[in-house]
Amino acid sequence: MRRGGGGGGGHGGGIDDEDRVAHAQIPTSFGPELRACLRCRLVKTYDQFRENGCENCPFLEMDRENDSVVNCTTPNFTGFIPGCYTLAVSEELPEEYQGICQENNVMYVPPKRP
Repeated sequence: MRRGGGGGGGHGGGIDDEDRVAHAQIPTSFGPELRACLRCRLVKTYDQFRENGCENCPFLEMDRENDSVVNCTTPNFTGFIPGCYTLAVSEELPEEYQGICQENNVMYVPPKRP
């Protein structure tokens, strides 16, 4: 599994931040095949995560590693808000993937426990 953005920061090739923004897909159905990203709470179908990954968390490489879709998403979530994000997930991102977030300087907030 590749871990991170490889090399340097800054802007290469004259691409500005607006060109780098990926627009998240709208779920193609709203049945039991929906899953939520455990880090950003984006909701899409399993197949959409497998084919295109998570637009907000490309460093989790869900489009390259099928196990990442299972490990980094959950079918157990509560409600929706506009843009197809869930209000809450009930599972934590596995420690390995929490480490990937940390390596990429991306904040991860685990779900609150009752």
